[in-house]
Amino acid sequence: MVVDQVREYLENGAIANAVNFPNVDMPRESPYRVAIANANVPNMLGQISTAMGRAGLNIHNMVNKSRGEMAYTLVDVDSPVLDSADGRRRRHRRRVAVRPRG
Repeated sequence: MVVDQVREYLENGAIANAVNFPNVDMPRESPYRVAIANANVPNMLGQISTAMGRAGLNIHNMVNKSRGEMAYTLVDVDSPVLDSADGRRRRHRRRVAVRPRG
């Protein structure tokens, strides 16, 4: 049902049956998750990993799926995303949502 798909997106960042994005789902392995809508270009995952490392975030698990020119990345990290990382993200406009679980 649509309501279940919207709930999964809001709670876990999962995407199902979207027009412009691929289906993406990843079981949670951490209470902290970052969802990123990004261009499907070379080295994007490297840029995401580097930015997270500079922000002091350890990547626990990651999935990246693409459809055409768009990609969607879910990243579970081991600690909360701090304001400094969030400010850096706003300048780059890459992260869609960070939602702690629990």
